Amino acid sequence: MGKVLIIGCGGVASVAIHKCCQNSEVFEEVCIASRTVSKCEALKEKLEKTTKTKITTAQVNADHVEELIALIEREKPDVVLNLALPYQDLTIMDACLATKVHYVDTANYEPEDTAKFEYKWQWAYRERFEKAGITALLGSGFDPGVTSVFSAYALKHYFDEINYIDILDCNAGDHGYPFATNFNPEINIREVSAKGSYWEDGRWVETEPMEIKRVYDFPQIGEKDMYLLHHEEIESLALNIPGIKRIRFFMTFGQSYLTHLKCLENVGMTSIEPIMFEGKEIVPLQFLKAVLPDPSSLGPRTKGKTNIGCIFVGKKDGKEKKLYIYNVCDHESCYKEVGSQAVAYTTGVPAMIGAMMLMTGTWKKAGVYNIEEFDPDPFMDALNQWGLPWIVDENPKLVD
Repeated sequence: MGKVLIIGCGGVASVAIHKCCQNSEVFEEVCIASRTVSKCEALKEKLEKTTKTKITTAQVNADHVEELIALIEREKPDVVLNLALPYQDLTIMDACLATKVHYVDTANYEPEDTAKFEYKWQWAYRERFEKAGITALLGSGFDPGVTSVFSAYALKHYFDEINYIDILDCNAGDHGYPFATNFNPEINIREVSAKGSYWEDGRWVETEPMEIKRVYDFPQIGEKDMYLLHHEEIESLALNIPGIKRIRFFMTFGQSYLTHLKCLENVGMTSIEPIMFEGKEIVPLQFLKAVLPDPSSLGPRTKGKTNIGCIFVGKKDGKEKKLYIYNVCDHESCYKEVGSQAVAYTTGVPAMIGAMMLMTGTWKKAGVYNIEEFDPDPFMDALNQWGLPWIVDENPKLVD
């Protein structure tokens, strides 16, 4: 069918690459490109005997548009799958525009110097992508990503209008460390220590970090404390789901994690403001990232499950209706299959599926789009096929 260029070779990229290799009818060729080419080579060596997919590797600095353009022109992929850092979304989009190649990512752009993630920078590319006749598919991970597809699916099949969405992200995995983050510590800690916010009656309502707490009884997991955070898919769902009155995002955290985080915050270790240390300028959060366990090393240690989904309340045929669509993923099963824990798995699988939707022409619209703007059905089918089966509960307990 075609060729994908995957930029990045961390935990999520590793899962996506495994999945592309399982799906070799669509992904005949995969080029893995990263700043550290040795990581790409190691993954290639591990996978090439197990797949029909032809794997090549390349070295690239995704901060440099010229390097990216040269790489794309040399490799001639059908789709570029960006699994690098969110700070690099715009340089990769620039390179895709220059070479007229489809673009897919899993997380929206945020500038490195402010912990502020929103879609405005990427939405500004709409007209240019349309004129170039190529597609940019934004947020093809789990949240954002699958949660947005769940929303589009619920609207298509169960509701005339959706008024309330609560997105619930529960990770009940235990890795045995006193403190570690399940994905890039820098992105994770920036996200958690930022102010919370939710969408209500056409505007953002801001909250203090971790101010709003709820307890929810998660299917297959049990009761967990969860906290309201700002999350990017709220911004696009608020525009794309008709009838919406309120959207909230909750994530579970254990007490130990929160205590450690508070302590690190109090002593300045989570700051993104540069400081001088022994004549060198360092960013405390980047230094903290260097001393914390690498998220990709958590796979063999992590036990338990994740449960991520959406609770919808809306109307069908004039009557109020509620619905919960969710996926439960097991850390140990993920590790057995692809050598990673469930947090990387739940992002890497939808990243592959998003690239597949564009590669096969199943989703075809020139411009810049969030994932809920396409027909959800083929994506939902693919989730069942590629390891993230979903469950529909028509009588869920609501979050108050």
